[in-house]
Amino acid sequence: MQGLIDRYLTETVKRRLQYNPAVAILGPRQCGKTTLAGQIVKKIAPSVYLDLENPGDLAKLDDPLAFFGLHNDDLVCLDEVQRAPEIFSILRSVIDDRARNGQFLILGSAGPDLIRQSSESLAGRISYLELTPFLLSELEAAQKEDVRRLWLGGGFPRSYLAKDLDVSFEWRQDFIRTFLERDIGMLGFRMPPARIGRFWKMCAHIHGSLLNASKLADSLGVSSHTIRSYIDLLEHTFMLRVLLPDALNLKKRLVKSPKIYIRDSGILHALLDIRTHDDLLSHPIIGTSFEGFAMENILAHAKNYEPSFYRTSAGAEIDLILRRGRRTLAFELKSSTVPRVSKGFWNALEDISPDEAYVVAPVEESYPMKGNVMVSPLQEILAKLREE
Repeated sequence: MQGLIDRYLTETVKRRLQYNPAVAILGPRQCGKTTLAGQIVKKIAPSVYLDLENPGDLAKLDDPLAFFGLHNDDLVCLDEVQRAPEIFSILRSVIDDRARNGQFLILGSAGPDLIRQSSESLAGRISYLELTPFLLSELEAAQKEDVRRLWLGGGFPRSYLAKDLDVSFEWRQDFIRTFLERDIGMLGFRMPPARIGRFWKMCAHIHGSLLNASKLADSLGVSSHTIRSYIDLLEHTFMLRVLLPDALNLKKRLVKSPKIYIRDSGILHALLDIRTHDDLLSHPIIGTSFEGFAMENILAHAKNYEPSFYRTSAGAEIDLILRRGRRTLAFELKSSTVPRVSKGFWNALEDISPDEAYVVAPVEESYPMKGNVMVSPLQEILAKLREE
């Protein structure tokens, strides 16, 4: 069923393979990397696929130079490459010997050393892409019910495509359990799963809030340094987003702490035991839940923009700022169908003077709020960003 939804990265991956010796697709486990790669590899002949979590496939790389020599003219796809990080130094010599593009398609679920090792070994030879769980722009209809379904259950394919809400929720619970009990260790992290699980739930409760590492450390009985290592783990594995504060307005007293978000809304809701739309509507997290959901969709399409949020000690605040060169976009993200903004929003607009400003909300169509500020549905914002 997963293949029924066309992934937005498909054409980008094909194009990057034409101009780069290697392309890496990074993203959380179970987000659809293998399916996407399979669709691409099938259309490129000759090609070969190895799943490095399969002992038989991993054994084929006991003598990697011999294997790559046997497939000298093929596109070689290496899935779950973090299982064999030592391969990167060998890939460099193979790539340089062949001296052509489209040699390797590399899939990885991150890990503490994957990006560092690959970038050091393959500098100038590899292009990186991040695949997220399903996005709103990837859904064919994107009607009201699609938005609600994606927001509630998140974008992981097996969750979104589940036959009903109960099956979706159960899959997400199993995903969380497997991530803690198996994936953390397999990805190279040496941290206590039970404590990481408690920390993950704490992050869900403060989703969209400023990070207070000392308070979290006190609650878990660990040091602030340990909290930083837990955050790094969840960031490396695409479970957590740390959004930094905007720092360009030096005349204002800006908040210096980052905000943290659970990246997939379905995982957020599973951690908080939110099972139905009624549960979500009555839960105090609803506002920041939509904020994170909208933000992840926007950032997936905001290529070459630097994201941040804006908040001053005086109360001026905007949820999301995107900067690219001199161009600045501002977004306030509201879950209400009749969105209202605070005085702090208008004060923030005066401070940063964005080129465009939007209040993103579940409305039917765009309309002006005041001045150059537009109230817009998320679908229209994503369409604008895709056109840039």
